[in-house]
Amino acid sequence: MANAKIKWAGDRTFIGVDSTNHAVLMSSAKDNVGMKASDLLLVALATCSSFDVVGILEKQKIKLHKLEVEVTGENEPDPPWTFTHFHLKYILAGEGLEPRHAENAIRLSEEKYCSVAATVKGKATITWEYVIEE
Repeated sequence: MANAKIKWAGDRTFIGVDSTNHAVLMSSAKDNVGMKASDLLLVALATCSSFDVVGILEKQKIKLHKLEVEVTGENEPDPPWTFTHFHLKYILAGEGLEPRHAENAIRLSEEKYCSVAATVKGKATITWEYVIEE
């Protein structure tokens, strides 16, 4: 079972602490001292998938030099501003990395392994693209 907690730090600022006692500072956009809670969902989606992609490529003996993911989320215009669509752009570089490797790793992450993707898919669509840099 996963667990985490938040601690109120005053005003609209909170400290989120995960099960391994690592922390992240969160606040409203107005307070601007930490990440917005809704942006943490974008970060979680990109990070969850990135863990998978790195692991899958390692198993294929691909030596990755770079992996960045730019993620956007579209919200409904009214409260609770539910996310309706996520788009991830993977930027990769590595020795022996070919398009088929990147496509397979990203597809497997999104369709089979990433728990965050599996969770949000019930409410939002996820699309992706990738760029392989030299």
